[in-house]
Amino acid sequence: MKKHIKVEIFNSQLSKMDATKNIRNFSIIAHIDHGKSTLADRLLELTKTVEVRQMHSQYLDMMDLEQERGITIKMQPVRMEYNGYILNLIDTPGHVDFSYEVSRSLAAVEGVILLVDGTKGIQAQTLAHLGQAQKQNKVIIAAVNKIDLPNARPEEIEEELKNLLGHDVEIFKISAKDGTNVDKLLDTVIEKIPLPHLKEWPSEISRALIFDSTYDSYKGVLAYVRVFNGSFKAGQKIKLIAQNKEAEIMEVGHFKPQLSVQKEIKEGEMGFIATGLKDPSLIRVGDTAIILDPISQNLDLKELALEGYKEPRPVVFASLFPRDGGDFTNLKDALLKLKLSDAALTFELDSQEVLGRGFRCGFLGSLHMEIVLERLEREYNLSLITTTPSVSYEIILRNGEIQNIFSVADLPTSDRYLEIREPWVSLTLLSPSKYIGGILELLSYRRGVSKHTEYISEDRVEIFYEIPLAEIIVDFHDKLKSISSGYASLSYEFLELRKGDLIKLDILVASEIVDALSRIVPTDQAQDEGKRIVERLKELLPRQWFEVTLQAAIGGKIIARENIAALKKDVTSHMYGGDITRKMKLREKQKKGKKKMKERGRVDIPNSVFFELLKR
Repeated sequence: MKKHIKVEIFNSQLSKMDATKNIRNFSIIAHIDHGKSTLADRLLELTKTVEVRQMHSQYLDMMDLEQERGITIKMQPVRMEYNGYILNLIDTPGHVDFSYEVSRSLAAVEGVILLVDGTKGIQAQTLAHLGQAQKQNKVIIAAVNKIDLPNARPEEIEEELKNLLGHDVEIFKISAKDGTNVDKLLDTVIEKIPLPHLKEWPSEISRALIFDSTYDSYKGVLAYVRVFNGSFKAGQKIKLIAQNKEAEIMEVGHFKPQLSVQKEIKEGEMGFIATGLKDPSLIRVGDTAIILDPISQNLDLKELALEGYKEPRPVVFASLFPRDGGDFTNLKDALLKLKLSDAALTFELDSQEVLGRGFRCGFLGSLHMEIVLERLEREYNLSLITTTPSVSYEIILRNGEIQNIFSVADLPTSDRYLEIREPWVSLTLLSPSKYIGGILELLSYRRGVSKHTEYISEDRVEIFYEIPLAEIIVDFHDKLKSISSGYASLSYEFLELRKGDLIKLDILVASEIVDALSRIVPTDQAQDEGKRIVERLKELLPRQWFEVTLQAAIGGKIIARENIAALKKDVTSHMYGGDITRKMKLREKQKKGKKKMKERGRVDIPNSVFFELLKR
């Protein structure tokens, strides 16, 4: 009997291999601005997936924000057909803030094209993405891009890659802009990327991994899936294992790259499933969808679950509040829908006495935060107030309890806690060696601790540091680019929480503490930081009809102060003479009015001020 079952499984495996022999699943990974989207454009043209008259640059960057900024924010799958093969490509972002998108794409493919800029060489995110691919045993095809540029160094960079990947590895030299050697690269993808990896089970159970999702007002939540077993058709009932939720499939289809409805999506393929679910919280990236049938209902669903994803760890936190209190529900709905396409976004309820009800949100970095804010304002027509971005801290209270805080406003008074622990990261920097002096000075100023330094070539150095996360989340990347003339790059990973000599710095505007401007700073930098903030606020805040006092305080002690002069209006301009006492009376009345305004007036702080204040 056992022998009979083994024969059935073996025959099933042969039929599956035959059905998927012409399918290849791969993604493009690279550092930001190394030409991923341009290469994707050439692949779309080469495979004639997109008609020439419809083609435009960065075709797979579907959002206006991506087109405007010239960067990829969202991974985008597309199905291409070429010489009898089905090629499922996932274009991925390159910025460190969106590295989670890369990890999700890797779980759905069998191999990657590792792209390196022919002028800049290997960068920090090149190594970070490569490390992820190697950990998951993906086949890696390396290519040096931009060989058409006059300052390209393809031979030098080829040697760097061979030192990294092995001297027997073939390195392709291409120009994604001109299309040079792109056809040879695609032929190698077909030749070297293995057949779709299938999960073998004695019973035929249809299973798919959800690697992304989005929302459609008519079809509900659309789950982007990689099918590992069986097939999915409209009308079938599915179960989401992690969420323990059932739904009936409305539609299935492929990415062309626009959604193209099909009769079914089969094992080894990528596609979408329209679930009809109207609650976005019911779909989770990394969940497993299975077809409900008599066989699957009698099995342990936990055993059927495909290996999901490592949960992203937010590193930057800020609270969002609608300017109009009536938009609170709209903000909640917008965040739920946005989380479908951005699994790294986290949020929970928050409320402040001045700002009302809102949400405390977690982001993977300052750029991630900027993008989310802009999408909320553009796509959902929301006007928001944002608190100052910060990291999370661990507070050791005097009674022995541990409290995690995500906002400075939640920090207990100094007599209630023993210590503050802040997150530290392991930081990797790659740079031409001639800029090393300025980079080390920047790292030292930001409280970095040197670990070691390695030369990966004669003029390129890899620097390893440990540094507080709070020191690099906002303007560190800009400073680094400025010092290195744009050539240095960075990547980082969370390390641990460490005790810090930290203190709360309060900022008062018009004698009121503004929690959104307060922050936790190193004790030895508090005086300078307080002075810097009030001086910068004086430049950034618009003038009022009354004098505005700006103060920085530690506890009850004022450590810095500035005044914003009141706007002036000549209340006597309409008078053409007469007794001087008439003018004096008007000016005295104006003076009393401004005094009342100063006592009762409030200052609205524009959103842009919070980001500008963080730049040092």
